[in-house]
Amino acid sequence: MKLKEFFENGDKYFLPNLSIDIVVMGYDGQLKCLLMKNNNRWNIPGGYIGKSESINEASNRILNNLTGLQVDNLKLLSLFGDANRNFGDQFRVLAEENGIKWDPNSWLNSRFVSIIKYVLVNIEEVIVKGNDFYDEINWIAIDDLVDMNLDHQEIINTTLSQLRIEISDGRTCHEMLPNQFTMPDLHQLHQVILQKKIDRSRFQKKMIANGKFLRLPKTKTDSPGRNPFLYTPI
Repeated sequence: MKLKEFFENGDKYFLPNLSIDIVVMGYDGQLKCLLMKNNNRWNIPGGYIGKSESINEASNRILNNLTGLQVDNLKLLSLFGDANRNFGDQFRVLAEENGIKWDPNSWLNSRFVSIIKYVLVNIEEVIVKGNDFYDEINWIAIDDLVDMNLDHQEIINTTLSQLRIEISDGRTCHEMLPNQFTMPDLHQLHQVILQKKIDRSRFQKKMIANGKFLRLPKTKTDSPGRNPFLYTPI
């Protein structure tokens, strides 16, 4: 759908006042989010729910159409729906920047609620495709986030807080690593997420004891010094 049609007639196709935003998070030594840039502002992949779609169908369509990604492990994060959550001013600017006449009574100029989902991926294994709606799509380090649109910075911060809670509850976040990885790899990932030092020996014993990983009968051979064993999820 072209931007002009979206502004003028989007409410004929989509449920008004309800959207889906999806945080795609990866790791390559730094935590990164997959973001899209339009008019010098970065956005989380997101969109509206078609009137004949389920939430899951809409989530998969939005993510695939905007990024080319097809995943089956989207997790519900939260709902963002403060009483004053209205981004009409931002939509007005976007319309004017694209030569579209802004209607103060637009379906976009009212409070709306967003369903937030998130997924962890291995950056090296996913193929990202651009789209016609955004100027650029790229992996941006969480520490380098600037010029975020709407309340997307807050959404990313909430996702990171949730990951830290899940790690304390036993989640490993190994989805951001290759299918075969070392315990030092996983240890470093956890330190980056938690932003603190973790005792390596205790960490490794805890990860091995949780029964989620299989030690492979080979070691990583491309690193200097002692070669650690490789592990893979069970």
